[in-house]
Amino acid sequence: MRVAAVDCGTNTVRLLVRDEDGVVLRVGRIVRLGEGVDATGRLAPAALGRLFAALDEYATLVADAGVERVRFCATSAVRDAAGDDDRAALAVGVRDRLGVEPDVLDGPTEAALTFAGAVAGLPPGTPGPVLVVDIGGGSTELVLGDPARPAEAVGHSADVGAVRLAERHLRTDPPTAGELAACARDVDAALDAARAHGVDPGAARTVVGVAGTVLTLAAGLHGARDLEAVDQAVCDAGDLVALVARVAAMTTAERVATGWIDPGRADVLPAGGVVLERVLARTGSPRLIASVGDILDGIAAEVLRRA
Repeated sequence: MRVAAVDCGTNTVRLLVRDEDGVVLRVGRIVRLGEGVDATGRLAPAALGRLFAALDEYATLVADAGVERVRFCATSAVRDAAGDDDRAALAVGVRDRLGVEPDVLDGPTEAALTFAGAVAGLPPGTPGPVLVVDIGGGSTELVLGDPARPAEAVGHSADVGAVRLAERHLRTDPPTAGELAACARDVDAALDAARAHGVDPGAARTVVGVAGTVLTLAAGLHGARDLEAVDQAVCDAGDLVALVARVAAMTTAERVATGWIDPGRADVLPAGGVVLERVLARTGSPRLIASVGDILDGIAAEVLRRA
C-alpha cells in the first residue's frame, strides 16, 4: 500500500509518500503559515493562500503516485490559532484538495512521532538516551528516549521556534547582540521548563537534530547544497556554534547569497540557530547527528502500520 503524510508547520508544509519498500517522494515548500500568529493568534489569509497553493501541487503529486491513504497533520501555528473560523477555513482548504480532515497534533503526539521518525535511521548500538531536537517555526520539540523503546520516549514542546523568536525579537538586519540575547533568554527559560517536565538535555548521550534549521546548518558545515545529502551527517558541536555566529552576523541578502540557505528561511535562521546553540550548551555533547527522518516519517509509518 502507498500512503502519504503531510506535515503542516509554522514555516513549511512538507509531503512524504512511501510504501512498504520505503520512501517514494519527499518534498517541502516554505509557506510561513505562522506569519504573525505569535502576535495576533490568527492565521493570516495570505498565509492560508500560500499553504493552499502548495497543497494544490501536493494533490497532483499524491494522485500521480497512486496514494491510497493520506494523513494531514498540523502543529504549532494551527495549535496557536485561536479563531474557530481560521481552523474552519484550514479544514475546508485541506478537505477540498486532499480529501481528508486536518489532524491538529498536541505536543506529546508531535514529540512521539518526531522521535520515531528521527531514530529509525540510526545505526544499531547508538548509545542512549537519545535527545531528538526538532527546531520548527513556532515550537521546538525535545524528545528523550531509548531508540530500542521509542514508545517510552518523553517529550516536551517548547514555544521557541525560529519564526516565533524572529518575529518577537529580531528587528534589525543583521540582528544585534541584544536581540540575539533576548532570543537566548527565551530559549533558556523554555529549556528550564522542559527539564521540569522530565526532558533534561544534559542526560543525553546522543543528540539527533531534525528539520530545516538543523539540516540547513549541517549543509553549510559540510559544503552540501541538498539537505538530503546530510542525512546521518555527524556535525561537530563547536563548529555548528561557530557557524551560527557567522550566519547571525550576515544580512538576509548575504545569507541567501551563500547558495545553501533557502531564501524562505534566511531571515529566521539566526533565531533558529540560537535555539540550537542553547540546546547544545545544555547537552554538553561534542557532536550532533543530522537526520532527514523526522515527524513526516513517523506519521507515514503510523499510517502504513494502521493500514
